[in-house]
Amino acid sequence: MALELGLAGRTALVTGGSRGIGRAIARGLARQGVNLVLMARSADVLERTADDVRRETGVTVLAAAADITKSDQVDAAAAAAKNTFGTVHIVVNNAGGPMRRVDRQILWPDTDWISDLDNKILGALRVTRAFLPLMPGDGTGRVINISGVASTLVWAPALTHGLNNAAMNQATSYLAADLASQRITVNTVVPGLVGTEGREAWAENMARQQNVTREEFVASFCKRMGILAGRWASMDEVADTVVFLASDRAGYYNGAKIILDGGMNVNLRPA
Repeated sequence: MALELGLAGRTALVTGGSRGIGRAIARGLARQGVNLVLMARSADVLERTADDVRRETGVTVLAAAADITKSDQVDAAAAAAKNTFGTVHIVVNNAGGPMRRVDRQILWPDTDWISDLDNKILGALRVTRAFLPLMPGDGTGRVINISGVASTLVWAPALTHGLNNAAMNQATSYLAADLASQRITVNTVVPGLVGTEGREAWAENMARQQNVTREEFVASFCKRMGILAGRWASMDEVADTVVFLASDRAGYYNGAKIILDGGMNVNLRPA
């Protein structure tokens, strides 16, 4: 008997929804009958993703091009969502930028630090603030944040990644307390390494350089990083976790940080 999630007919916002983990989350929700508001900066890529999801699942998809560092654009996207759907039950704060560069971040100018934080944690707060008036108070409201293991592990030189992810985890706790009276739950998914398009391309390139197969390179790399599963997560595994947290089955989860890292946080040191 299939697990009934009770999501059909609801509406979800997914930021960073045009590609990678955000697109996988959008598709996972759509397959459960959830209508979508997809937000990303690139209008062309966003619309192509929206078209693909519409054709595959038949749900209604609003492509709302917006930069989460711009309050007016986020507010405009919320207004468009209200006009199209009226209610948004689920807010998935997934957006975040790639590593800017690999030099020592303690030597960066203020503008670079602030820009990175603006593009993740502050953007998530803007999005939540803008869409909160659209969320119902009937127990179906969900805010689901995507952070990462850089919140607890040191990824040199990813200082701002660590700050963003740790802040996302902490904001989850504060928002869970703040929104409990409105019967809206707030949880975070904390992925480890995920096989995004960029990471898969990197693995293929590194395998060629080392004259090994992709599978051999990934297994060796994951062992060195202490990932007990011996592989990185698929984007669909992240999406499946989000879909569950969005569902009626997860109504008692609140303020949780769901670690999805293949055992990396066990902190095994390979012999």
